[in-house]
Parts: sequence; C-alpha cells; structure tokens
Amino acid sequence: MFGSRSDRETVTCIACGDRLARSDAREYDKHGDRWERRDKAFEYLCKGCFADTSHQPRGDLEATLDDAGAGETDRETFLRRYRELAEENGVERE
Repeated sequence: MFGSRSDRETVTCIACGDRLARSDAREYDKHGDRWERRDKAFEYLCKGCFADTSHQPRGDLEATLDDAGAGETDRETFLRRYRELAEENGVERE
C-alpha cells in the first residue's frame, strides 16, 4: 500500500560511506545483540560490505574499541589506549 518507513529512509554504510535505502542495507549492532531492539539505534552496512565482514565471534573487541575511545578521540590517543587495554586483557599480537 504505502510501503514501510524503512523503504523511504536513507542510511550510510559505516564501512564504505555509500548512502543507500534502508531496505537495501543490513543492520549492524556494535554491541553484538541485534535481536534486542528496545531503545537501540543501529548502524548499517551495504550488502557488499556486509558480505565482506567476518561473521566469526569477536569476543570483547567492540567493548575494547569503545573503552579505547574509538571515534571519539584522536588516533594517537585511541591507539595508545587500545594497546594498553589489549595488553591488560592478554591479547597476543600475530
């Protein structure tokens, strides 16, 4: 009939920056629980970027990125904090 709101909404892929219709995007939940929808704002990936992502468990990667200030601090500070947190958590470098 009129279509859903998501058919008319435009979103931006967090990986490549392309703008696309919400109905053509895939939801990405940085906290790893995309099924719990209450009070949640999702980010989006285009189908191509979604297909290129690893769907293997990431452990505490997202929490570590948040704690290190990803997207909220300058690169040098983020990298220093991330390294400190990774060392505290016993993450080995390959």
